Amino acid sequence: MTVAAKSFLDGFKAAAARAEAAETQYRQEAAQRIAQLEKERAFAFRRLNLLSAVAGAVGQAENEEVAVANGLALLRDRVNWSTVDEARSEVLSRFAGVVAAVSRGLTQPDDSPDSVAGTLAEFEAWYLDHRRNPFWMLFEQELPELPLVEV
Repeated sequence: MTVAAKSFLDGFKAAAARAEAAETQYRQEAAQRIAQLEKERAFAFRRLNLLSAVAGAVGQAENEEVAVANGLALLRDRVNWSTVDEARSEVLSRFAGVVAAVSRGLTQPDDSPDSVAGTLAEFEAWYLDHRRNPFWMLFEQELPELPLVEV
């Protein structure tokens, strides 16, 4: 191969390497963005599902105290907390405000619909600050490995 041929081929080789690097970077960024969107979607549905269940649990309570007890029992069940230690007690105590806001939202329709969302956002921020993990990670479900069977 002549020096001139090698020279212009080196330019094409460098351009191909740059294009490959740009594609790889874009794929990494896209994968990160997709992962972030998946997490946001999962958390949004966990919020919806939990607060729907809390609304159902507190909807028939005769007063806010019973409503909060019902809502906290539901949360304990959802996160499989059969026992309550100091850390869990603190979480339940903080989440009681969310349950109370849901109860008020059901019994006082004139109350701001943003009050439940705001109370939940404050709880989530507190949890993240104190536990260094999003609250909704408590709802991650590990699926047991099932044995393979031939039919």
